[in-house]
Parts: sequence; structure tokens; C-alpha cells
Amino acid sequence: MKNIGFIGMGNMAQAIVSGWINKNLLNSDQVYAYAPHFDKLEKNAKRIGFTPCHTLKEVVSLCDTLIMACKPYQIESVLGEIKEDLKGKTLISVAAGWTFEKYSNYLDSSTHVQYIMPNTPAMVSEGVMLFEQTNSLSEEEHEEVIELFKALGLVEVLPDHLMNIGMAITGCGPAFVDLIIEALGDAGVKYGLQRKQAYALASQMILGSAKLQLETGEHPGVLKDNVCSPAGTTIKGVDALEHNGIRAAFIDAIDAIM
Repeated sequence: MKNIGFIGMGNMAQAIVSGWINKNLLNSDQVYAYAPHFDKLEKNAKRIGFTPCHTLKEVVSLCDTLIMACKPYQIESVLGEIKEDLKGKTLISVAAGWTFEKYSNYLDSSTHVQYIMPNTPAMVSEGVMLFEQTNSLSEEEHEEVIELFKALGLVEVLPDHLMNIGMAITGCGPAFVDLIIEALGDAGVKYGLQRKQAYALASQMILGSAKLQLETGEHPGVLKDNVCSPAGTTIKGVDALEHNGIRAAFIDAIDAIM
């Protein structure tokens, strides 16, 4: 892969660029970006290490692969300006809702398209990158893009019809986990912990528990049972959570999104 150009340089785009450059997957002189506010773009370019562009046309002309990272509502007008320039190029979209099928209504068939949905933990290289199964990348391009995004976390290829449920879990899930961290933090403060310390304990506990499940492959119920001694403190807490409908609450949250 030669030059990569970003259309939009918000938090997610910055996380992606930083991850690639910091892990030496790309050199700074391979990455270009365009965003409407050039002064802000230039500051980020100096901090992260990429080349800022003044116009959409400029970034497209300099790059073989483009990352669509602007707001979803902006994409239609962006494509109206550059869709002819995208012929024969590769477009990777990380904008919610802009699927392969949707892009097909706007772009020439010679433009290679892949829809990806990252989540916010990608900012610390612990994200989930959902790749829509339908795409028009060559096999070589597809492998290259997967390797790049693996630097930001777990890559999963999903059938098109499962992208929405995947995004509900991985995209909205971080907010649900943040609620848990905040609630456990409040409980810690109630019993004397400093708030910063309480949040650190809760966050590290969740990080470690998640890593244990991923690395062992054990069913979450087995891992839960391993902590629950007969008549012990943990099973009493689990019982209280069950009485308050914790499982149903999470499933209801996903139902509300879908």
C-alpha cells in the first residue's frame, strides 16, 4: 500500500493514524489528510505526523487509498465533489451506516470499497473493527487492510445482515461498560475509596476479566462460577444483580438500539 488519505480527521481518524504510525506500519510521509478547518488539521498533523491537505481534490489526487472518516451526513456532498476522482482507487469507510450497497449507489464500479466499523477503544489499540463481508477490494488489498486495522484491536468479518447487531454490541457497548465503571466507582466511594482510585480498580478489573475470557476461550459462565465460592461474598452479589434483572437490562438495551 502506497499513500493513504483521510477525509476527515476527528478523534477516530486520529486514533487510526496514530496507531499505524506508532507501530511503524506506515511512515508519516505516506499519510495525508483533509478536514475543513485547516488550522486545526495542521496542528494535529504536527502532533501525529501526517501531511495536511488544503482541499478534497488534493488529498484524493495524492493517494491511492482513501479513508472516509467524516460525519455520515457529510458524505453525500463529499462524494458529489470527488466521485469521479475516486475511479480506480480504494475507499475504506469508517462512517456509520455507509455500507457497500449504499456506496454502490454513488460510485463507479471501478472504485474498490470496504465498509468498516471501529469503536472508541481503538484509540488505545484495544478496539473492535467490524469488516462488512461484501466488498470490492482485491484479495491483496483486503489482506493489507485487515493487517493495518489489526494494529488497533480485534478484526472480525461479519455477514452484511449482522453488521447492525455487531455495531450495537461493539459500538454502543463501551458506553454500557462505562456506566458499570461509574457505578462500581460510586460504590467504592461510598465505602471510603478515593474516586480516581475506585475508577482505576473497576477499569482494570474489567480489562483483566475481558482479557482472561479472550485468552482462555472459557464460557463467561464458567469464569463467573470460578469466582463464586459456596455461601461466599461474590455469589451474594451475583444474586443481587440477578434480582435486579441485569441480564434482561442488557438485552433490553440492545433491543432498544435495534
